[in-house]
Amino acid sequence: MNHPHWGLEVQHLRVEYDGFVAVADTSFIVHPGESFGIVGESGSGKSTVLRAICGLAPLAAGSVQLVAPPGAESALPAPGSKSFRRSVQMVFQDPYGSLHPRQTVDRILAEPLAIHDVADAQARIERALDEVGLGDGFRFRYPHQLSGGQRQRVALARALILEPQILLLDEPTSALDASVQAEILNLLEELRARRGLTFILVSHDLAVVTHLCDRLLVMQRGQTVEMLAAADLARHKVTQDYTRRLMFASGGFSRGTA
Repeated sequence: MNHPHWGLEVQHLRVEYDGFVAVADTSFIVHPGESFGIVGESGSGKSTVLRAICGLAPLAAGSVQLVAPPGAESALPAPGSKSFRRSVQMVFQDPYGSLHPRQTVDRILAEPLAIHDVADAQARIERALDEVGLGDGFRFRYPHQLSGGQRQRVALARALILEPQILLLDEPTSALDASVQAEILNLLEELRARRGLTFILVSHDLAVVTHLCDRLLVMQRGQTVEMLAAADLARHKVTQDYTRRLMFASGGFSRGTA
């Protein structure tokens, strides 16, 4: 699992739905192994950016491409290709809605392996569950038999089982209560350190972003407001009034707390 991991470059991304501009013109680079945050209130376009990266939202303009780490010579998969989808995995906001209610955890985890023709499914399922802190005893349970935090751990295991380079995290803790939220954030930090993963995390909660991310992009109504380091945000070194309003709405956040 120590192969070099990739970053991502988004250039002049534009997404429209029936004439409504969800994302107007957004550009950023996420460096290999970095944890990058996108923040904004509901309707800012932040989740649409993630969906556009993984092909779930149509690009009206712009481009998405992988970035190799320094010194790496390997060819990079093209966006939309099967190898790109295997390398860039998404974890959705709602662990209740993102898992099939009539499938066991075992089947939920086996499905991506079957789609991508990956062998040794049983060993991979056991390893993925172990990695997210769920034992083998969870394999044949159904989602309704799990707590919210356990469901989100299964969703993480499903994303990790293909050994991706990049994880797209769409509000991964907002449906969970505060104590479970902290557990999942700590698990995400451990996984990124262990695997050298690149993260792109979307959240409306600046506390979550400053806890997990190195840099962040602030969005409002489909537009980029500003880009800043999480450490600067924690020191209230922001330039835009919109970011200040988000900061005060999050109330009492600081880097290193959940």
